[in-house]
Amino acid sequence: MTVLRRLVSVLTIAVLGAVLLAACSDGTSGSASDGTGSDTGTGSDTDGATLPVDAFESLLARDGVHLIDVRTPAEYATGHLQGATNIDVQGDYAAGIANLDKDGTYALYCRSGVRSGTAKQAMQAAGFTHVVDLSGGINAWTEAGKPVVTG
Repeated sequence: MTVLRRLVSVLTIAVLGAVLLAACSDGTSGSASDGTGSDTGTGSDTDGATLPVDAFESLLARDGVHLIDVRTPAEYATGHLQGATNIDVQGDYAAGIANLDKDGTYALYCRSGVRSGTAKQAMQAAGFTHVVDLSGGINAWTEAGKPVVTG
């Protein structure tokens, strides 16, 4: 009976763990909402997230989202997302974001996603509350066949 009790205990713990995991998971895995719960661009489900291309593109379609390319001006000139403002994270980024509305919604990207993550953290540290970045950067964007503009 001791072996049977241990087996029942192990199975009980496994089932409880699975139930708790399911109860704690909201199923979003950091993805964007469908936009129905927010009138300002993002909701708490996307704030601070690193979004895949499709979710990032959906976010950009919402009113009031400010798109920021954090690459160098030379990189920006070679091609950028339509409507993006260039604020180089390797330049004087603090000055570049100083006059932006801290309650605004910002979508950031760079070449591969590293610098936009750094830029997102800097904005959050400066008091911005609605900031996301693009997973894989403009490289992922173009690999997905999404358009870029020059000039």
